[in-house]
Amino acid sequence: MGTPLNLASIACMRLSDRFWGLPPDASLHGPAFDRHLLLNLWIALGLLALAHLLLLAGLARRRRKGAFHSQALLEFLPLAALAVLFGGLAVRAEALWRDARYTGPDPAAMQVEVVGMQFAWYVRYPGPDATFGRTRPELVAPGEGNPLGLDPTDRHSSDDVISGQLVLPAGREVDLRLRALDVIHGFSVPALRLKQNAVPGQTIHVHFTPTTPGDYAILCTQLCGAGHYRMAATLRVLPPADFAMWLSRHQSTGGEQ
Repeated sequence: MGTPLNLASIACMRLSDRFWGLPPDASLHGPAFDRHLLLNLWIALGLLALAHLLLLAGLARRRRKGAFHSQALLEFLPLAALAVLFGGLAVRAEALWRDARYTGPDPAAMQVEVVGMQFAWYVRYPGPDATFGRTRPELVAPGEGNPLGLDPTDRHSSDDVISGQLVLPAGREVDLRLRALDVIHGFSVPALRLKQNAVPGQTIHVHFTPTTPGDYAILCTQLCGAGHYRMAATLRVLPPADFAMWLSRHQSTGGEQ
């Protein structure tokens, strides 16, 4: 997504990130989102200074002849310019959102499902058959080792891997399916510039490519109940070879509950 950044651009963005207090960026699409966010912040800062200058200019000219005509130009021309400016920013933001949500992922993207329920995130991998098994709401029983309600009569369910931690390989695109079993949960990974609500009754897809190995916080950005403060998990990004070993180990043991 977007054009590669040269070293000078990366250095400038890192300085800006530190200035504005942004978390480290660990995704392929992150630089485009950061550029747009920083553009908005710098524009807002410039407009704050400009508003004060216009206010001082208006106060200085209020008693001169023809002040009404000049005052009208001083007020309405900047407003028209701002409308055009923020209209352009909105169009640019919509394009970034569309690329992450509605433009389909690569057919070879890794399939992963994340399910939110009070008050935990569960992650499911489809297993060697590359097909998610069927789930049934009446079978949901976290205390019995079936937090997602996998249907044991479905042959595709037997090799699904369920984990309490989202583990992904660096450098590979991920097609993430988001679901919720009870209320709306807000799936957010700040370091990946990723945020999307999980809504009961819907399966929402987002796709992204993690780039930097490490551990990153998964948060819930919706007030989902009295235990909302516990609604957190970890995203672990591993080098491809380490991820293959991790997945193979958990496939052989049936995953971790």
